[in-house]
Amino acid sequence: MLRYIELVGLVLTLVGGAAAAEAGAHDTPAANRRKVEPFDLGQVRLLDGPFREAMERDRQYLRSLDNDRQLHTFRLTAGLPTHAKPLGGWESPNDRARGEFFGHSLSACAMMYAATGDKELKAKVDMLVAELARCQAALGSRGYLDALPEADFDRLETGELIWGHYYTVHKILAGLLDVYTYCGNRQALEIATKLADWVDLRTRGQSVAHFAKTWHRDLHVEYGGLNEALLNLYAITGNRRCLETARRFDDEALYGPLAQGCDALKGLHVNTQIPKIIGAARAYEVTGETRYRQIAEYFWHEVTAKRCYCTGGTSNYELWQGPPGKLAAQLGPHTQECCCTYNLLKLTRHIFMWQPDAAMADFYERALYNGILGTQNPDNGMTMYYVPLASGYWKTFASPLDSFWCCTGTGVESFAKLADSIYFRGDDELWINLFIPSVVSWPAKGFSLRQETRFPDSDRTTLRFVAPRPVDTGLRIRIPYWAKQGVTMRLNGAPLAVSATAAGYATVRRAWHDGDRLEIEMPMSLHLHRMPDEPQMAAVMYGPLVLAGRLGTKGVKPKQLHAVTMGPEGKPIAVPWFAVDSDDPHTWIRPVEGKPLEFRTYGQRTDVTLVPLCRLFGECYGVYWHIYRKGSPEHHQRLAGERR
Repeated sequence: MLRYIELVGLVLTLVGGAAAAEAGAHDTPAANRRKVEPFDLGQVRLLDGPFREAMERDRQYLRSLDNDRQLHTFRLTAGLPTHAKPLGGWESPNDRARGEFFGHSLSACAMMYAATGDKELKAKVDMLVAELARCQAALGSRGYLDALPEADFDRLETGELIWGHYYTVHKILAGLLDVYTYCGNRQALEIATKLADWVDLRTRGQSVAHFAKTWHRDLHVEYGGLNEALLNLYAITGNRRCLETARRFDDEALYGPLAQGCDALKGLHVNTQIPKIIGAARAYEVTGETRYRQIAEYFWHEVTAKRCYCTGGTSNYELWQGPPGKLAAQLGPHTQECCCTYNLLKLTRHIFMWQPDAAMADFYERALYNGILGTQNPDNGMTMYYVPLASGYWKTFASPLDSFWCCTGTGVESFAKLADSIYFRGDDELWINLFIPSVVSWPAKGFSLRQETRFPDSDRTTLRFVAPRPVDTGLRIRIPYWAKQGVTMRLNGAPLAVSATAAGYATVRRAWHDGDRLEIEMPMSLHLHRMPDEPQMAAVMYGPLVLAGRLGTKGVKPKQLHAVTMGPEGKPIAVPWFAVDSDDPHTWIRPVEGKPLEFRTYGQRTDVTLVPLCRLFGECYGVYWHIYRKGSPEHHQRLAGERR
């Protein structure tokens, strides 16, 4: 019966992907510059496991949001009657960021519909889009649409410091395009086109120098990925005015040094910059201009190698406060803004498709597990703003109706598209990047592939073919960087020789038959992720998972652990340090018998239980530890400091 359902899924994905295919009809240049393509969200279904559970929590939250309350400030600005109770936080009528989360929620609902087939969510976005059309018409003939008055843009363009007005325009435009792409709603495309026309009129004739003077470079003014959204609209419509308008948002002060291979990022607001680079990546795809690619690739390699923590996240108090490779002093209660992780994953996805490399998929996996999965409250689906990486702090989450931070918006998107980077496709090869229980359908090839796994609780995954007739294709399976002991495979129970390419993938090519089974074992082990500028400070990892030390709640009031502030308020609790005989963590950390993914140090003055950071909630934790070789000068210095 299950196999029958999966075969039917091949047909359904052909129908469900029609809107996405139409949306990409003009996007032929991008395909020419990509070596692999993602599967449509409707072609991948999550199976039971932590990712599906997280997606379901997100889905229920999106369904719970009242349409009239979400539309309230749009109707107020448009002069239309509204009697809804206002939302709180950043969506309240007096907040200067109102409308920003609304755009995110459009994207999230559209992607969730594609990922689950939830017709209630499609009906929801159809209603929201129809009401936005009414608001846009009431605001005049120029196409303006926002929850903020257009007069605010006059103030912005004369140099007044106003945070993020074009940022909200980007989120609304992106949300409309996602509704068109994933739900086939043509009214959303019409509204988006009019809004893009307004952006064109608003910015036409203004010089780059004027932009730079008034709002381009000021840290308080974000414009998100407006260039990316305009380029996406250009790819859909072929209207070159969208391309011309997008170029006005190219930040040459950022792009110039990057194009020359220079890291001039110190002091910049992180989530202002990453979306600009995503825009550069998209510009390369739709124009073929290699300078855009150089900018995006250099930025990605520089940031992921030298400005990211063990979790794959970046930023401290939203900034890059130091030079590259100097991270030890950047740990605090407000490290790793979640928006930054969301956007780094988007950028990683683009660059991976140009030149597939397992190192990029390794980073994606690490950031997904440690920087996204554990940022959702398992009780109610709410997400975080910051992930504290200074030891002794705790996680805090948004409230359902009184926060609506930028990271709440990227959060609901992240958990709606958890399936978007598990698989990719080449001309005749299927790439398996992530080990997440799921089914992918490839209608053009006439088969689906079912991945069954309990990863990371288990180090094994099984791939099962569902095909009405034999299909000749190749599987490209990522060999993770953390599988130091090697990967083994069995095909229909028989051992299969495994050899990885330089890019870190093992290829298995054959004529596959219905029911064929490929079993993969990838042993995980403990390893340290050291600070580049302070080797004695390190995080403990198991496979791709960052392990966090359970430090309890002593001295921390319950209300602090359940606060709805952006980050933890209060002082951290005391954290132990470790003295070891070997750099191999297996010599001083042991697994706890009968408890998968739980470990404990031994032989220390204060021993600590370690669990995955993505599964630790409601207590203080440690991620980075001071670890000294016994008898080393650093060890003696630490002991002497404690005696003083």
